[in-house]
Amino acid sequence: MSLPTEIMVSKSKVPVFAIMLLAMIFVVGLFVVGYDQGHIFSVVLGEQAYEDLYIHELTHDMRHAAGFPCH
Repeated sequence: MSLPTEIMVSKSKVPVFAIMLLAMIFVVGLFVVGYDQGHIFSVVLGEQAYEDLYIHELTHDMRHAAGFPCH
């Protein structure tokens, strides 16, 4: 005698909050890698941050790989 079998399909939606959070992380990351020229550290270091460019130098090769010119 065979027993009936059921296949249950679970359809779960990705929460909108998770998508928005990931989008914000992406935008902040894009700014840091692509456009930061001392702006983030200028809050703490003042005008010296625009000369030192710590994040620019840290992400320099990543900027070129992503297609951002920086020279």
